[in-house]
This record gives sequence, C-alpha cells and structure tokens, in this order.
Amino acid sequence: MDPLRVRFLGRVGYDEALSLQRSVCRGDRDYLFLLEHPTVITLGRRADASNVLDAEGISAAVVEVDRGGDVTLHAPGQIVAYPVITIDGDPHAIAEHVDHLEEAVISVVTEVLDGRNVGGVGRLDGHPGVWVGLETGTPAKICAVGVRTERHGEQRRTLHGIALNVDVDLRLFDAIVPCGIPNRSVTSLAALGATWPMGLVEDALGQALAAELFPGRPVQTASVRAVDDQDLASLGRESMARRRLRTAGVDPDQGLELATRKPEWLRTPTRMGADFRATQGVVADLGLVTVCEEAGCPNIFECWADGTATFMVNGERCTRACGFCLIDTSKPLALDPSEPERVAEAVARMGLAHAVVTCVARDDLSDGGARAIAQTIRAIRAVRPNTAVEILISDLKGDADDLQIIIDAAPDVLNHNLETVARLQRAVRPSAGYARSLAVLARASAAGVVAKSGVMLGLGETDDEVVAALGDLAAVGVELVTIGQYLRPSKDHLPVARFAAPEIFDALAAEGRALGLSHVQASPLTRSSYHAREAASTVAPVPVSLGSRASQSS
Repeated sequence: MDPLRVRFLGRVGYDEALSLQRSVCRGDRDYLFLLEHPTVITLGRRADASNVLDAEGISAAVVEVDRGGDVTLHAPGQIVAYPVITIDGDPHAIAEHVDHLEEAVISVVTEVLDGRNVGGVGRLDGHPGVWVGLETGTPAKICAVGVRTERHGEQRRTLHGIALNVDVDLRLFDAIVPCGIPNRSVTSLAALGATWPMGLVEDALGQALAAELFPGRPVQTASVRAVDDQDLASLGRESMARRRLRTAGVDPDQGLELATRKPEWLRTPTRMGADFRATQGVVADLGLVTVCEEAGCPNIFECWADGTATFMVNGERCTRACGFCLIDTSKPLALDPSEPERVAEAVARMGLAHAVVTCVARDDLSDGGARAIAQTIRAIRAVRPNTAVEILISDLKGDADDLQIIIDAAPDVLNHNLETVARLQRAVRPSAGYARSLAVLARASAAGVVAKSGVMLGLGETDDEVVAALGDLAAVGVELVTIGQYLRPSKDHLPVARFAAPEIFDALAAEGRALGLSHVQASPLTRSSYHAREAASTVAPVPVSLGSRASQSS
C-alpha cells in the first residue's frame, strides 16, 4: 500500500508552500505537510478586503489565495497543516474532509490542554474551525480551516488546510478581523496554559491527521526538525558544522578520518594527455572558472579528456558556507559583464552539443545572479543555437520572480540540487531549505522546463531517507536525478559517514525509477553534471553536435 507521506518542513514562505502544494496536487501521491509560516495575511476567494485592518503595522504581506474562508493570519508559533490528498469526487466528500481535519484538531487540543477548564473544545455552528469556550458563551477560535479541492479524474485532490495556534503572538490578530467574524476572539494553546513544546504538538497533530484521514494506512515521515533540541551554544567549542550534525542525530566523531583510504570504486586514473590539455587551454585562455577545478571534482580527468567542462559563472566566491563544498566563501567581487560571452566562446571552441553552466550563490545581489545566468544562456544560444544548455542554480532565496528571469531564457534543463535528506538539511546547507529547494524545482517543472536535482550519500543519511527524498523530487515534477558519493574536501568540512558500495547506488537508482523519475544517474563517482547529455536525452531531444565532440559534463 502506498504510504501517506508526512513531511515536517519547518518555517516555509507562504508562496513556496503553495507552489509545493500545487505541484504535488497534480500527481496522485498523498502528502501531509506540517510547517510554520513567516507572518502573512491571506484572503480566501470570498474574503472582504476591508477585514484587513493594519497589515503594514505588523509588516505582513497580504496574499490572495484560492481557498475557501475569509481572512486568516499565519505567523511563527502557529502550526499549519496542508493535506494534499485524493478524496471522493462526491460533493459531500469535501464537507467530510473538513470534518476529519476538525476532528483531528479537537482530539489534539483536548489532549494538550489535559483537563484544563476551558469551557469545552469543539465546533461552532456556521463557523468552520475549532473553538474553545463554547460552554461559557464566549467562544474563541484556536484553529482556522480553509480548503480547496480540484477535480482529478473521477476524484478530487485537496489543497490548503488548517492553522492551529500553539504559541503565536495573539496581538498580531488585531491587524485583521479573524476569518471575517467580528466580535469573536482568537486564542492559543499557550494562552490557555498548555506547556507542550511546538515539536510535540506538531507530532501529535501529524499523527492525529494521519489516523483521521487514512486509518490503518502506512506513514512515511521525514522532518527537517532537529533530532536533538539542545541549544547549539551548549555543545561546547566544536565548529558550528559539527554542532549542527549532532542536533541532526549524527555523531561527527564516528565519521571516517580524512586520511581513510578510499575503496577501489572511488579511485580515478589521472589522464593528462593532449585532449585534457586542450580543454585546460581553452579554460585558461578565456579566463574562465570551472566547477571541475573549484569543487575538486574527481571526474575532471575523464571529462576534460573528452573535451567537456562545467562552467561556473557569477564569479568564484560564494556567499554561503555549505558544509560539503570546497568553493571559496568570501565577499564576492563585482560581476564581470564579459563573462557570458567568454563562456559562449568556450562552448563554440569546444564544439559542445550540451553545455552545462553552474554558479556560485550570490545572495549579495538583488536578483541572486539570475540576470547574469540568463545572459549566459542567451550568449550561448547566439553562437551555438543548436547546443542544449543545462544550468545548475542556487535557490535564489526562493524568489519566484528571479527564477522566472532564468526560465524566460529557456534553458533546456534546470538543475537545483537537494543535496541531502530532510533531516540533514540544516547541518549540511544551513542557508538553504528542503521545502525551498522543492519549491524551486516545482516552479521550474510547472513552467515546462526539464527539472533535475541531485543528492549525495555519506553525510549520515539512511537509504530509506534517500528513497523518501527521491519520492519528493518525483512528486514535484523532477525528471532527472544524480546520486553520488560525498568526499570530504578538507578537515574543515563535514566528515564522511560512509563509503556507499556501488550496489547501494544501483538499488537507489532502481527505487528512483520506480517512483517515476525518468533517469537516475547513480554511482560513487557521479556528480551533478556527470554524463549530463545522456541523461537529458532520456526526456528531451538533444541537438546534433555541430562540432567534433559530444558532451558529457563533469
């Protein structure tokens, strides 16, 4: 039986969560997302805008959404649950779905309050949601409900869901008329004297919703929350990266020593013949940066000897400090306006049929470097119109407009790496986010671009967690995935937890294909753009090379 996939995603921007929901809604797998939002005011389809009283006063964006209900406020300290599931097409099923959501919340609120006299917990006639104080005549809302369904064959798929106030700042609700109901107050579990921490309430809510929506169905869970909630500062004088690993449930002291001899399957021959030197000469002559060199890719000899390279744009200094990456983290220099044309000239000189362009993260730029990437795509098109262009980008801090700048330049493949499983996200790449990366890929796929992503083994993940991540990638429309072995660049980087054997990569590739991924390139030496042309050819036509060499990028 296919499981209900429950994902605890931490704090996620409203638009990102909506992109994630919409993408998953187009499929047929059932998901339950639990998360928090930064402060935002949302207006349902029939909302009265005058019920927003002071959005500026609380620095909240106002977003019009396609759900039922009136005006709702989301903020930290509030658990939001979005079930994206299949229900019967019968109109009565929608009301039953809302009943199930409310019933789950009622059971959790009752348990958390643990006999406190709050005047009853339940429903208020004519007003969806969950209320307390029903027996006192002064009911207060503790959980809002707003849903939408979309036709899915003979059935329907659900969107949106519930928002349970756990320990939210209730003063924020003064900025709206909550749910468009005047003279009714809003409360929270904390205001009623409950002492359960957010994580415990979130777990209880996830379990209650799963049991109410799909009794007896298996559940597959993944979470970005810390396994160990102790304060990072309490973990002593270790590096922040090591402390984050500990809170993710990984003991960095159990990792392999940097000097550990690599197994045979991780050793690559050094080939520095004429073809290698020819590629090296083009890169040096044009003053280009390649990720092959900057990231210490083990495939550089193979790929450069084949006349291919992955070009890195927007400089060689990254604004992030991911725990696995060798690329320099320091204050970036100004962009070089000639870089797009120089990359295009290199593609032309090398006669590439499939060019791969990656970038450093440029959080210092207002567009995250999106315009320069788009210019590079167009520059390649100008000199090599039949060359397929694959780009590997950062998450652009989740900005949909910046991503659209790149999409409008029409790359053939858009790659953004998930890198690792949900549990290890904060330890491995603290400036990124699991849900954000999925939202980037979901938006690219929805725009008709071939979406690609990659994960690494050896950071402390389990194979089951990798399978869950592959399923999430497939659910948001990703078609191509790479799986490779993490290799520690230096003693200052995260330790290697394991050297995964080749048969593990083979098994995970088979799992990924079974989940609906079109192509999974998996091996110990696989990197993000390894054999990129062959992978892309499985989902889209690849132009015939105008030069003498086919391209497989390192």
